Amino acid sequence: MKEFNKRFIYFICLVSAMGGLLFGYDWVVIGGAKPFYELYFGISDSVTDQGLAMTIALIGCMIGACTCGWLADKIGRKRMLLVAAVVFLVSSILTGAFSTFGAFLIARFFGGIGIGIASGLSPMYIAEVAPTEIRGKLVSLNQMTIVIGILAAQVVNWQIAQPIPADYTPADIAASWNGQMAWRWMFWAAAIPSAAFLLLVFFIPESPRWQALKGFTAQAGQTLTRIGGEQYAASEMQAIAAANAAAKQQAGLSTLFTKPFHSVLLLGIIIAVFQQWCGTNVIFNYAQEIFQSAGYSVGDVLFNIVITGVANVLFTLVAIFTIDKLGRRKLMLLGAGGLCIIYATLGCCYYMHITGFFMIILVVAAIACYAMTLGPCTWVLISELFPNRVRAIAVATCTFALWVGSSTLTYTFPMLNKSLGSYGTFWIYALVCGCGYLFFFRRLPETKGKSLEQLEKELVKSDKESSHNTTSW
Repeated sequence: MKEFNKRFIYFICLVSAMGGLLFGYDWVVIGGAKPFYELYFGISDSVTDQGLAMTIALIGCMIGACTCGWLADKIGRKRMLLVAAVVFLVSSILTGAFSTFGAFLIARFFGGIGIGIASGLSPMYIAEVAPTEIRGKLVSLNQMTIVIGILAAQVVNWQIAQPIPADYTPADIAASWNGQMAWRWMFWAAAIPSAAFLLLVFFIPESPRWQALKGFTAQAGQTLTRIGGEQYAASEMQAIAAANAAAKQQAGLSTLFTKPFHSVLLLGIIIAVFQQWCGTNVIFNYAQEIFQSAGYSVGDVLFNIVITGVANVLFTLVAIFTIDKLGRRKLMLLGAGGLCIIYATLGCCYYMHITGFFMIILVVAAIACYAMTLGPCTWVLISELFPNRVRAIAVATCTFALWVGSSTLTYTFPMLNKSLGSYGTFWIYALVCGCGYLFFFRRLPETKGKSLEQLEKELVKSDKESSHNTTSW
């Protein structure tokens, strides 16, 4: 990193990664607010309304993911980051301010759009500005901010909510601080980092690869010079120009399904969906049910949830310092294989009615395994697998697939848990992880240490030459 402007690089990457922080916070904060806004809006007895309140943001995520790729190609990555910041700021304020359930749902929907935009755009921007040697580490910063956002939501929810006396009825809770104001402040708390994100985005440059593709070569050269000096800028501009020579303009969604790109797109979609279907996120979404099934009381559950959040942060740090050394392929294989073993063991423990501290160890081990492998590696891979001219729309497509995977995982867990029991559910997740391991072993290329233009040449060339020759991958 001696030749690179480290201060400038880390500044622009951390600012972009703030989208991930808001993504993580907004994704998880509703879990702590749920018991209180349900009583406030009078939906505690309506399963349909409860489900709608929890899933409306996921619908917004899908729409945000679908539109951000096309818009990022049209108006640029920086402007779309500004759009995401505005959406986060407005939705966080309005979600806590509205006093009718319909208006609350609309605000949550727009919050989901912000999540959908940030989830794909932040890692893509970082991948396009980061030097090859540390691209994995820098893109992993986005996953780091996501898990910090998740932990921040857990801590904020815990600090804002007041203790509830054991003799309180639902009506008492609805009339208390928690039922009237606490859930509002849980959402309002996101306005502070949202405003900071909005302000700081004005101080970062546009993606030089987008600028070069749009013909703004002078501006692209200036940004690359600030990153690594004139020699680095000249080398990067030459590689970008060579990669762009094959296509004079950016391609649309239909291009992704043509023969030169379709197998790379399929690989990206499978990676994105597998990150959700591996099952780890149900531990965050349904932590209460999982820990209570393991024999813990409600009070213990709240403490255990914080433990999982801390483990998530600590082991994401491990990923940041290993992803450019070990490589993406090794970490994805480690994550899929490790979770397969952990889930199989967890299922056996539930089957044999084992309870207590050992169950916490297994759950934390699953979180740790995911946090240092599949969590960050997924965002790194889908941000670097695709050629410049289709990257925005391809990342948007993969992000959309990821949120579809998240929705189906979240929706099916209660049904699987009820019909198959906790042991059967985790055995299914173990099987999914085992299948993922076999797929990655055969089809996943190593991308560490290669420029985006070099990856474009290798992956698209491999696709053109032979879709069944896995040795070229």
